[in-house]
Amino acid sequence: MNAAMNALGPDWLAHRYDPTHDAVHLRRVDRATRARVPFLTDEELGGPGEPQVIRRADLAALRTAAVPAQFIFHSAYCCSTLLANAYDRPGQAFSLKEPVILNDLVGWRHRGAPPERLGPMLGEAVELLARPFERGERCIIKPSNVVNGFAPALLAMQPEARALLLYAPLEVYLGSIAKKGLWGRRWVRDLLSKQLREQLVLPGFSAEDYFLQTDLQVAAVGWLAQHALYHRLAAKFPERVRSLDSEVLLERPHEALAALDQLFGVACSDEDRGRVIATVFSRNAKNPQGERYSAADRKAAQVEAVGQYEDEIAKVLEWARAVAENAGVPMSGPLPLLG
Repeated sequence: MNAAMNALGPDWLAHRYDPTHDAVHLRRVDRATRARVPFLTDEELGGPGEPQVIRRADLAALRTAAVPAQFIFHSAYCCSTLLANAYDRPGQAFSLKEPVILNDLVGWRHRGAPPERLGPMLGEAVELLARPFERGERCIIKPSNVVNGFAPALLAMQPEARALLLYAPLEVYLGSIAKKGLWGRRWVRDLLSKQLREQLVLPGFSAEDYFLQTDLQVAAVGWLAQHALYHRLAAKFPERVRSLDSEVLLERPHEALAALDQLFGVACSDEDRGRVIATVFSRNAKNPQGERYSAADRKAAQVEAVGQYEDEIAKVLEWARAVAENAGVPMSGPLPLLG
């Protein structure tokens, strides 16, 4: 078994977890593919592939190669994929964009996973993910935002972990949801249902209240719930987390990336960082090999989305500010990465 384990190099991604058989599905995904796809899902990877299914107890040898993981937690539609793409730097860092194994563990928790099994498996999943391609590389994991409820545990179990708390301003976020149409409006309701299971939502709303809220009100409630979580994380781990507004990232990419490199412990020169920004920030993050796409293009799309739904967004913003004030949740992020 050890010889077989040694053959499973870092190209083999810890992709799925099967709690019934206590087994991990590893799937071969090379570095170029990880950089190309926006998310590490079967849909983006071209189907289920041909995984190696290995009992969890037999994977200890692989976990010994792990490096400390760093995290980009995000509230969605906030340039998180763009930022993760900026950490595909051979010899310096590698990134993982929404690995599905962490979503599997969220689903398992929602189905009643025993805490004494779930906690250790969460730590082991991160160790399996955090196997570098080259010596000295730092691991940057950008989980799906449905994994945010695990953020306190992930930071508590890994003392060397640092985290960026990335978000879009609420107006921008609401515009992005509205622009997605029916799919976006359904997505925020699905997210809220998961936040309710994890008791992440703000107090004061009944089940009937959520039923009566509009789609964009539901989106705002979910956004505020994640902001409240961010502030709790900052209070618990003040030396290890920083927040960043997506619009500040786009306006000041050099400063933001320099500060984030320092937070994550990634050694990079200003010259190399400039090349990363020139390459990554000039493309659509969801299609990095495709058309050029600038911060100005994104801003124009935001203005169009907000303008189309201006009245609805304005009313929901006013309502959300009142909810935030009553709940004591600041609308800005805690411990900003940039002053």
